[in-house]
Amino acid sequence: MKTLVVAERKGTELRRVTLELAAKARELGDATVVEIAGERYSPLPFVSALAQRVESEKPDLVLLGATLNGRDLGARLAARLGRAYAADVTDLRAAGNALEISKPMYAGKVRAKLRLGLPAVVSVRPGAISLKEGAAAPEVTKIEADGSAEKLTFVKLAATATTAKRVSLSEARVVVSGGRGLKGPENWHLVEQLADALGGAVGASRAVTDAGWRPNEEQVGQTGKTVTPDLYVALGISGAIQHLAGMTSSKVIVAVNKDPDADIFKIADYGVVADVFEFVPAFTEAVKKVRAS
Repeated sequence: MKTLVVAERKGTELRRVTLELAAKARELGDATVVEIAGERYSPLPFVSALAQRVESEKPDLVLLGATLNGRDLGARLAARLGRAYAADVTDLRAAGNALEISKPMYAGKVRAKLRLGLPAVVSVRPGAISLKEGAAAPEVTKIEADGSAEKLTFVKLAATATTAKRVSLSEARVVVSGGRGLKGPENWHLVEQLADALGGAVGASRAVTDAGWRPNEEQVGQTGKTVTPDLYVALGISGAIQHLAGMTSSKVIVAVNKDPDADIFKIADYGVVADVFEFVPAFTEAVKKVRAS
């Protein structure tokens, strides 16, 4: 299968989702990775440049990350070329002259398996594809986006530096997530302090984000982000199937919950039956001491 991967960068580095897509493309067969350059993301010039490349090379499959820009660009490309399209896919494999894909539907209430005819455009959820340690960065070919071709006037805006010190959730190798066991947003400093001590990102269960304790971008699960860190720490999370769907591919899972029958313990590598308000501060201090030594 001939696959074209559309790369994205964070600063000068390729985003982790690009590395994941490149690895999957190599599994499927002939893989090419391209990056659209020339300006900040602008839908019409980008889709025009990418459509020209696709029409020239005629790949069977175009893969993009299901990021803010990737979802927009993928949908526009599929519509312009009249290709089959699937968004927010969590798994895909070749099946003759088609793809078998998995993706959440109906706000995550259904995990659907679908057959998608080729040629197709697919956006894949970051973190859904496992990436082997030491995976080589792909060779990337640049495509220039010509804004003048669309006869539009563009205003150049400078990138705004972020004040966030933590790594993004989808790219973190350590994730510390909290659930309803934290009892309220006023206790979220326990999650943040442990995440900072471990050098990781902060996540949350859907119950927490639905309650407005934390922003939606921190949600882990079927209707949130899929994460595959080296270490996932679940604090006060019961282990609803919707949450497990977003983190069970983590290499090591540590769960802290005062309920010994909580479902999270069924998939945890290490389980601690304890009150998070007593255990977490002590554990955080122990981590700080070890890392300082």
